[in-house]
Amino acid sequence: MFYEVEMEDVVRVPPDMLKGNKEETVYNILRLSYIGMIRKELGKVVSIKDIKEVSEGMIIPEDGGVYYKVKFVAYVYRPELNELVYGVVNTITDFGAFVTIGPVDGLVHISQIMDDEVIVSGKEALMGKKTRKVLKIKDIVRARVISISYKDITNIKVALTMRQVGLGKLDWLKEEKKKKK
Repeated sequence: MFYEVEMEDVVRVPPDMLKGNKEETVYNILRLSYIGMIRKELGKVVSIKDIKEVSEGMIIPEDGGVYYKVKFVAYVYRPELNELVYGVVNTITDFGAFVTIGPVDGLVHISQIMDDEVIVSGKEALMGKKTRKVLKIKDIVRARVISISYKDITNIKVALTMRQVGLGKLDWLKEEKKKKK
């Protein structure tokens, strides 16, 4: 889920960047420092919305930079356990499918794709042995978050399932709805 969060930090503006507009310079430094950053309590920072406050600068002896205390607003993506998500299949592997959900990818393990034995059909698709349902790259799916790991500080690992009622490839769900009518 996406959130808007207020944050605080101290930003060092190097001497060669002191000539420009203070707020614009601080904004650019925040963007470089924060966008893409991942923290368990925060999620993944996807954008800096705006700066609320920039304090007076502070100079430290023998350092040519100026330090500013900054309050700002950022947009973050933090997946939640049991959250329903929509995504696009971007990779098919022998062990499942990777689905892009917001700014991260989630894995739907082969055992969590459907209530059928799944066959790997090349690098392009996964297919149900009995149902003949096919999941391929660029398919849009609805899934549920079943596990989240922040052990890798450069990547949030998200596990998804599509084996519950109302989940799966959107085309499959439309077909099921037609059958019920």
